[in-house]
Amino acid sequence: MIGIIVAFPKAQNAQMIKSLLVRSGFKVVSLCTTGAQVMAAIDELSEGIVVCGYKFPDMMYNELKENLPADFDMMLVAGRANLQEALGQDIVCVEMPIKAGDMIETLSMLLEAAERRKRKRRSMPKTRSKEEQDIIDEAKAVLIERNSMTEEEAHRYLQKTSMDTGTGLVEAARMVLLIDRY
Repeated sequence: MIGIIVAFPKAQNAQMIKSLLVRSGFKVVSLCTTGAQVMAAIDELSEGIVVCGYKFPDMMYNELKENLPADFDMMLVAGRANLQEALGQDIVCVEMPIKAGDMIETLSMLLEAAERRKRKRRSMPKTRSKEEQDIIDEAKAVLIERNSMTEEEAHRYLQKTSMDTGTGLVEAARMVLLIDRY
C-alpha cells in the first residue's frame, strides 16, 4: 500500500493538511511533528509519500529526504524562498500559501507515478538466490538423466508443472527432486 505521511512541525498545520487530503479521498496513515516520527512511520510502510514542511525541531526537510527509502517520495510545502533550495533534489514542491487544488493535483500525480513504479517492479522478472537456482538446475539434471530430455525440455516441463500445480518454479523443482528420491 502506498501510504501518505503528513509531517509539519506545528500539529495544527499537519491536521489541516490531513483534513484537506482526507476530504479529497486520500488515505493519510500518519501525522507527524518531527523527523524522528516520520522515520518511525516509514518503518511501518513499504512505500509512500511524505507531505512535509521545511523545518522540523530535529531536522530539516533535506536530512529527512536523505533518509527516505527509495520507494518513498517527498512533497515539500514551503514558501518560495525555501522551495528554491529544494530544486534539483528529486523533491516535488508546493508553494505556500497552499492552493488546495494544486496540492491535490500534485499529490494525485505523485500517487500515479508511485503506482506505475509498483506495477513495473511487479512485471520485472524475479531474481533467484543461488540456492534456488541450484535446486532448479538439480531438478533439470534429474529430468535430463531419467527421461532423456534436453535442458530446454526439462525447463519447459518444470514451467508446466509449476503452472499446473499453481506453485513457483522452485517449488516445482523441489517436487521433482522429492519424487526422484523415492
